[in-house]
Amino acid sequence: MKFAIFLNPQIPGSGYSAEANAKAKRPIGRDTESYQRLLHEVREIAVHADRVGFDALMMTEHHFHSEGMEFSVNPLMFLTDLAARTERILLAPLGMVLPAWDPIRAAEDVALLDQFSKGRLRLGVARGYQNRWMNVLGQRWHAAAARSDGSASDNRNFDVFGEVLKIMKMAWTQDTLKYKSDVLDYQVPFPYDGIEGWPATEWTQTFGAPGEIDDEGVIRSVAVCPRPYQNPYPELWQPFTISDRSVIRAAQEGILPWLFTPNPDDHAAKARLYQEESAKCGRDYKLGEHTGILKIVGMADTREDAIETYGRNMPKDFAAFFGPFGYLEVMRKKEDDKNVPISPEKGDFKRMNEVEMALLGGPDDVKRGIQRMLDRMPDLEWFGLYMQGQQGVLPLDTVKRNLELFATKVIPEFAD
Repeated sequence: MKFAIFLNPQIPGSGYSAEANAKAKRPIGRDTESYQRLLHEVREIAVHADRVGFDALMMTEHHFHSEGMEFSVNPLMFLTDLAARTERILLAPLGMVLPAWDPIRAAEDVALLDQFSKGRLRLGVARGYQNRWMNVLGQRWHAAAARSDGSASDNRNFDVFGEVLKIMKMAWTQDTLKYKSDVLDYQVPFPYDGIEGWPATEWTQTFGAPGEIDDEGVIRSVAVCPRPYQNPYPELWQPFTISDRSVIRAAQEGILPWLFTPNPDDHAAKARLYQEESAKCGRDYKLGEHTGILKIVGMADTREDAIETYGRNMPKDFAAFFGPFGYLEVMRKKEDDKNVPISPEKGDFKRMNEVEMALLGGPDDVKRGIQRMLDRMPDLEWFGLYMQGQQGVLPLDTVKRNLELFATKVIPEFAD
């Protein structure tokens, strides 16, 4: 098994854990001093994770978060900064929200980071679920936030995601690109019949890609440069793959799914669906192979110390911010009334532990939690530490100590 950390960068002093500070600097997301503190902490964590032996660092994409939570505006640019400061750790946007991107600009930026890092990039791709920013940045494709409800809006988002990814793959794998997309109303080149009046005709005919320009000097296709460092492109990942439809498409596209469901039995069911659908496409995986699982992990020398350190502010911020988006559903128990939403009051550390969304405790407690997953999925490939409620909430030394404990006490027992 390989091990990753997943950061939702949070501006220190934002959230209910530091309510007075967040209000005093409102909107803290536009406060430069506070943002510089975030950059310092994330850089320190990245270098530390690289040094102690984690295999990957992942970061989400969100916009307009004036409140200071989930503050990773452009993960590709952020990870470029971290690539220059680290040596071996893989770097992954988890994920790059494709319906908010131009496909060619996205393909170029991905290729650049892959080249900068000499192949340390793993590309997470996502659909986007927050309407405040998705509705704005997705407007060019008439794509709003994904709702996973099968509605017309949800289906549009699903289709746009697939089309943007298709064009990105073409840009990476073809020396020249010529394509007309009815889904996006997008043409390459534009106009599709050719671009006339290119001044450097002779130069391009001599040195450009074959077929890029014809004998009359008309641009017939374009060459998206550079190509990725990895051939044909970085391995694709997809975060929070909960719906069966997303699991199935991940299998069809060869995308590694990261699962964020509450207990080992649910993990195993999704992993089995992924395994079965992958087999239909000629990819025969063992159960858990080419699959990742995310858990909140809070470690200390003893279980009591871990609960004291992580069991207070983390659940409060999670319930207050993520609860309205439906994430409290990952804390549902079998005995809960399925017709009644999980209330924020139930989003405490005790329930997080009971449904195994979180593994809080000493090294042996965490190892037993991981083993329960391996008992159901013996070939689980990736385990990710979801750092919610840690960076930006707890002292930086505490966050780094958590990673060091995991790296020294847990990883050696399960690592490849």
